[in-house]
Amino acid sequence: MMEAEDSLLDYIHFLRVERQLADNTIESYRRDLKGYLQHLTEGSAAESLDGVTRQDITEYLKVLESEGKSARTISRHISSIRSFHQFLVREQITTGDPTVQLDLPKLDMKLPRVLSVDEVDALISAPDLSKPNGVRDRAMLEMLYGTGMRVSECIGMNTGDVHLTMGFARVFGKGSKERIVPLGRTALDAVSVYLGDARPKLLKGGRAQDALFVNARGGRLSRQGVWKLLNEHARTAGISKELTPHILRHSFATHLVENGADLRAIQEMLGHADISTTQIYTHVSKSRLKDVYSRFHPRA
Repeated sequence: MMEAEDSLLDYIHFLRVERQLADNTIESYRRDLKGYLQHLTEGSAAESLDGVTRQDITEYLKVLESEGKSARTISRHISSIRSFHQFLVREQITTGDPTVQLDLPKLDMKLPRVLSVDEVDALISAPDLSKPNGVRDRAMLEMLYGTGMRVSECIGMNTGDVHLTMGFARVFGKGSKERIVPLGRTALDAVSVYLGDARPKLLKGGRAQDALFVNARGGRLSRQGVWKLLNEHARTAGISKELTPHILRHSFATHLVENGADLRAIQEMLGHADISTTQIYTHVSKSRLKDVYSRFHPRA
């Protein structure tokens, strides 16, 4: 199957240039498809990609299952294989798509963990505002919860990405895709105080950095730094469970759903390419309602 490697290179180029996916995502596709194509070369009777059948793919999925791969991992492989074959048809490299009507394994829905509104309030109130890093942390927590942005997006922001007078921030998400997110009043106030007083103190008169959120040395905050300070403030707030910055993103979306926000608007604010990703928060909301009912209704 001589053309397989060239087709894979063409597909990776398509993902990088036309779809502008993140490097980690592209590497995941490449890794999945390399294993798939190796299986076809060694274990399929097909002499070309155009001769691959649904049975060939099913046999490969059985190999993955025999290796102990989870249903979620196998589902990811199927998505990679399906996208690759659709690309081949679109580029007229093959005439048919063997992934049509290919069944996905049934996945157990794993609902994301979220904080209650009271827990969020306690967490955001935890930083010591008498210290510059406390003012910074308050602003960052307000930003993370107030916009639902990913931690990588937050620490990647520069001062020019925040427009205080107009009340929005410019965010660069996966694949460097730009989106505009609104900033609420409390986030705007916290960021304004941070920029006006605390950030210059953290820079200590040194050369001005573009980074919005800086550490005690004046450099850009790291993902590990955010995780560490988040859990420090969680302990101060009396929150015993271990937190990740993504929990604030989940909490942002879940609280919007619980208060009747439009799912399409939430999808846009989160930067989800597919609304099916956003729909998980409707399940979280229902799960929380059931929990409240079982805990407080006298006949639950």
